[in-house]
Amino acid sequence: MNTVRLAALQMTSGDDVAANLEAARRLLHEAARAGARLAVLPENFAFMSADEGARAGIAEADGEGPIQDFLAATARACGLWLVGGTIPIRSAESGRSFAACIVWDEQGRRVGRYDKMHLFDVQVPGSTEAYRESTRTMPGDGLLALETPFGVLGVAVCYDLRFPELFRGLQARGASILALPAAFTRRTGEAHWHVLLKARAIENLAYVVAAAQGGEHPGGRRTYGHSLVIGPWGEVLAEAGSTPGVVSAALDQAYLQRLRTDFPVLDHRRLQAAPAP
Repeated sequence: MNTVRLAALQMTSGDDVAANLEAARRLLHEAARAGARLAVLPENFAFMSADEGARAGIAEADGEGPIQDFLAATARACGLWLVGGTIPIRSAESGRSFAACIVWDEQGRRVGRYDKMHLFDVQVPGSTEAYRESTRTMPGDGLLALETPFGVLGVAVCYDLRFPELFRGLQARGASILALPAAFTRRTGEAHWHVLLKARAIENLAYVVAAAQGGEHPGGRRTYGHSLVIGPWGEVLAEAGSTPGVVSAALDQAYLQRLRTDFPVLDHRRLQAAPAP
């Protein structure tokens, strides 16, 4: 197929899992009605709480649990390839789970899992916000690039966006679509969201589908929103505001291949990242 519609879903998730799943269900059906073949949910779509420790209570075993069952069933019902945001998947270490982004095909079959690699341990400049994601989350250590009917799909999550070598690794594995579930803070989003996403698209001549949290969450945390679909020349093809909804745009395979042929920057690289000593 020459074109396929890509959708980014924006949510304002809270601490009621059932309500969040119902909101996600409505948005996924809306995306399917709009003709999307691939949909991306935001980071922490099923649960955002003022109590970070509460995530342990909804963490699931790998391959089973109500959130994973919901995602598989909804992907099948909607006929969508689904990048399932992130959900907590238990690790061997008590009190810390993986922030797992699991992908299902249009038949509801699980086809891949990526665990968020870079964890958000920061003091946000110019604000009182501080995060120590590694307290409750285990980092992943591998990349995910999947063959799909509409190109190779690479997956990253939120803070990963600041590490271009991860995206180079996905591009080296053939990725032409980059999915990014996220929950950017309002302050960091205002400063860096658009420019970083455009840079990752331009550097890798790839489509980017970035699905964000947007709004105010329990405990007063505020996220930036502005979910985006970006083309390989850095053009914004679709953008949300700060409230829940669906944005979508067409991936044009012929345009992508022509661009990569006419502007072969990916073939012109002279340096590879050197391993750390």
